Amino acid sequence: MLPATNRHQKAFTLIELLVVIAIIGVLVGLLLPAVQQAREAARRLACGNNLRQLVLAVHTYASARGHFPPSMIHTPGTAFASNNGSWGVHGRILPYIEEGTVAERINLEQPWDDGYPAGTTGTNWATVGTTTIASFVCPSEVNNTFRTKDGNNFVAPTTYGFNFGTWFIYDPATGQGGDGAFHPNSHYKAKMFTDGLSKTLLASEVKAFTPYVRNTADPGGGYPAGPASIAGLASGGQNKLGPDTNSNTGHTEWPDGRVHHTGFTATFTPNTVVPFNDSGTAYDIDLNTQQEGKSATQKTYAAITSRSFHNGLVNTGMVDGSIRTIRDEIALQIWRGLATRNGGEVANPP
Repeated sequence: MLPATNRHQKAFTLIELLVVIAIIGVLVGLLLPAVQQAREAARRLACGNNLRQLVLAVHTYASARGHFPPSMIHTPGTAFASNNGSWGVHGRILPYIEEGTVAERINLEQPWDDGYPAGTTGTNWATVGTTTIASFVCPSEVNNTFRTKDGNNFVAPTTYGFNFGTWFIYDPATGQGGDGAFHPNSHYKAKMFTDGLSKTLLASEVKAFTPYVRNTADPGGGYPAGPASIAGLASGGQNKLGPDTNSNTGHTEWPDGRVHHTGFTATFTPNTVVPFNDSGTAYDIDLNTQQEGKSATQKTYAAITSRSFHNGLVNTGMVDGSIRTIRDEIALQIWRGLATRNGGEVANPP
């Protein structure tokens, strides 16, 4: 028989058990934000690595072709017969990001949605409609999903836009392009970036499924007065937005060469809210005044803001290959200076 002292050991009371559970809950509550911050830091690092791959791919393309890729190919004085008439930078650099298999299955000389719907003439969409490229999307993006059409997967998004400059993008009548690193028919070489390779943006983050407005009246030069003025410029345009994610179609077409899908502009600083109200619903929009190649005569201006799901910043890639973090508080003059290839600015980013 066990001694009495061993047969009558004191157990936890219910109150003591509840206290222990409460303490554990508090400790978990204190630990969880730290875990979430660590995960976001890892995602931000992976995002920077994605940008580095894209920047290096552009340089590898330039080494092979003698110039950086154009944002699209367009014959001045004409309009595209197909709405999706030209591939963008993302599609042109596929062989240089270890996506040679995808590159071999597409034809850059044909529209990227050639073959949609399934069963029609053309083969590009058979690949595009089933392909996602991991390095084209930031791990922090909350809408990393196919855009759908007619109930089927149509095309995947991208969260990295190439630098189309500050506001003016393209004049289809003359072929004149904007002040960024890319525009239709651009074939720039490194020596043409006279502001300095380390002081010129090549790419930056954007959000997938961005609400936007396109094909408005010509705004006529000069920068918009501010974010609130965009609503007036967007009046009468074609709204590509709505209550469901799939209705907000900016940056949802990784193959497309137009600025609202695979580019950004420095019209406003990163993560600036550009307010627009549609039927009582508030949106944070982008604006493309005329889809490049849609008109043979009307110029394109665009306010395509760099945005991210990182807190208060965006990751960017410079033309020299470096990856930098740009805070939302950057001065607009400096941000625009970083977006021009030969504007004569000498300021360094923070």
